[in-house]
Amino acid sequence: MPTLAVPMGVLLPDSILRNDFIAVLAAFVAINTIVYVTLAVAKILPKFYLRDWLAASNRRSETRSIHPDAPVGGPTGGTLGTRLAQPHRRTRK
Repeated sequence: MPTLAVPMGVLLPDSILRNDFIAVLAAFVAINTIVYVTLAVAKILPKFYLRDWLAASNRRSETRSIHPDAPVGGPTGGTLGTRLAQPHRRTRK
């Protein structure tokens, strides 16, 4: 008695998979997946405030800290390297 061989992993016939509707649906699913992955990655990254990277005119000209040798201008003063090394502190809401 001959055995009928069925390819493993094939769920639908080839004629259905080569349909234009299925190709459009597959493209939509691919774009949707990329969008959701991008949103998930953006959600786990720290918040980025443009105001913290720009030179601010609303910074104090002298320190009001209890430490007299504290840097003037708050936590975002200095070069880009020193700003990246400092902890993020918001000065205003």
